[in-house]
Amino acid sequence: MTATVVVFDFDRTLIDGDSDRWVVTEMGLLDLFNQLRSTLPWNSLMDRMMKELHSQGKTADDIAECLKKTPVNPRTAAAIKSAYALGCDLRILSDANQFFIEKILEHHGLLGCFSKIYTNPSFVEEGRLRIFPYHDSAVSPHGCSLCPTNLCKGIVLDQIRASGPERGSQNFIYLGDGSGDYCPTLKLRDSDYVMPRKNYPLWNRIFSDRASVKAEVHEWSNGEELERILLHLINRISSE
Repeated sequence: MTATVVVFDFDRTLIDGDSDRWVVTEMGLLDLFNQLRSTLPWNSLMDRMMKELHSQGKTADDIAECLKKTPVNPRTAAAIKSAYALGCDLRILSDANQFFIEKILEHHGLLGCFSKIYTNPSFVEEGRLRIFPYHDSAVSPHGCSLCPTNLCKGIVLDQIRASGPERGSQNFIYLGDGSGDYCPTLKLRDSDYVMPRKNYPLWNRIFSDRASVKAEVHEWSNGEELERILLHLINRISSE
């Protein structure tokens, strides 16, 4: 039987906003964030923001409470639960971080639907949340010109495909919105599907050079369309 692997980006795909910017804005760090934005890589900047919150006496629990308010479209949540119930292998591949993603998914009852989360590692150290890059560029620069130094999603997608028990018979459905989702999109085969969010950077990149993408493209704009298209594709794969 063909295995269906559904890979979700997180920010502006699975959730409607951006989890990093949500925390920065809701917890009153926007001025400092904007001041430092051009001086640090994104990961280091977010780690610096967490240091600032810790110095203000804010705990990891306070950050988790803030994350619970992040908007998740109910139709997107329903689509995830349906895909899981249909036996798909669901993964997250995101440039957010482990703590933010897990707390949001947990709050919406979705964490158990995903077999693996590939993202920037984070942990609580002496009460302070620390955020680190997925790829340690000092040790192993990934060498991909399309991706930020901390995470090449294309490399991770190749690893997911190579690690599958049914290497030759996996169908991938990839959902994303950002320019960081373009590299993994180029790794998809003609038996795979990509679902770019309409009028976002991934969608623009795909349609500026449609011939470079082998996968079948299905655009979506909101949770209702995401649910309808995703379940249609899953049913189509299973009937083939």
